[in-house]
Amino acid sequence: QVQLVESGGGLVQAGDSLTLSCAASGRIVDTYAMGWFRQDPGKERLFVAAISRTGDNQAYADSVKGRFTISKDNAKNTVYLRMNILNPEDTAVYYCAARFSVRLSAVFTDPGEYNSWGQGTQVTVSS
Repeated sequence: QVQLVESGGGLVQAGDSLTLSCAASGRIVDTYAMGWFRQDPGKERLFVAAISRTGDNQAYADSVKGRFTISKDNAKNTVYLRMNILNPEDTAVYYCAARFSVRLSAVFTDPGEYNSWGQGTQVTVSS
């Protein structure tokens, strides 16, 4: 079982930036496709960003495109989500997800396509 641990969440003001980190156990970041999702209480988990196994392909939800950037550091076995120009609608629990991928450049945007999840980190943006 892959272990994922998110960190970096917190309370910020609208317009601020924040970077989330997802540390993975074992050497998986260069063989697994990774993703970030977010969820409000009582609502479904929504896609935010995804990155391919090789890191050369990314995908973003329309609501965060141009503001968020997903990246990975294979040496540190960590995936990041840089979030700029945050607004109150970005408030949610953010989850990191991972899945093995044979295809080097594939990205996955459906939460059902992932089989490993972190515990989540809360991001709260005040107006």
